Amino acid sequence: MTKKARLNAILELIKEFEISTQEELTEKLNQKGFDVSQATVSRDINELDLIKVDGTNKKSVYRKADNVNTEIPQKIKDLFKQITISIVSANNLIVVKTLNGNGSSAGMAIDHMHIPQILGTIAGDDTLLIVAKNNSDAEIIVKILRSI
Repeated sequence: MTKKARLNAILELIKEFEISTQEELTEKLNQKGFDVSQATVSRDINELDLIKVDGTNKKSVYRKADNVNTEIPQKIKDLFKQITISIVSANNLIVVKTLNGNGSSAGMAIDHMHIPQILGTIAGDDTLLIVAKNNSDAEIIVKILRSI
């Protein structure tokens, strides 16, 4: 089977099931007839830009990062793009540098995104501090913000 078919199968599986590990995803793909290793699944997860979000029955599950962004109004996405200079993380903290006077606007945009991994935001004049629940959540948040 082709890589494209495998990638589409992954997207279908994460919509249908709450999949929280690469091993679980590998097993589901093998059951569907794809002969894949965990390393291949890991590369596919990166290529598809999958992130982990809070699950209903499981602590965290894979979802497409774009699905988080689709809930954000286009005006807010555009505003965030226009005022953001850089996004850098250190452990569970993320610093968003903005144009002068736009730290609170970036904070408003982030707050409207309702990203579940964010504990809170603090805005200054040209800086926004985002506090994530943990280091891996910070990586997810950065990935989401950079995809905007």
